[in-house]
Amino acid sequence: MARYDLIAVYLMASKRNGTLYLGVTSDLLNRGLEHREGRFPGFSRKHGCALLVWWEEQQGMPSAIAREKDIKKWRRAWKLNLIEKNNPQWRDLYEDLLLPQHLRLYDDPWHEG
Repeated sequence: MARYDLIAVYLMASKRNGTLYLGVTSDLLNRGLEHREGRFPGFSRKHGCALLVWWEEQQGMPSAIAREKDIKKWRRAWKLNLIEKNNPQWRDLYEDLLLPQHLRLYDDPWHEG
């Protein structure tokens, strides 16, 4: 059975203004750890995309997949603006996910509750 702990579209980066990887997951906490540890061969490990620099919670996997497909069509500059708007220091937001929501420095601006 699939886990749906935090359905999200997310951007990983190798460094500030570095290589970007866009993904979708039903468990952002686990997926972020997988990227940080380079558990799977592929683009993100090859290019060192281990910093979670942006994420957006979704209500279900269909909407998450649709949002990911939309963002994949964006120009790189638009993706950089998305990161800069919410995370101007390009902090690794993964550690924030370990904190209670009220203590997070960055939280999904579209999340209500």
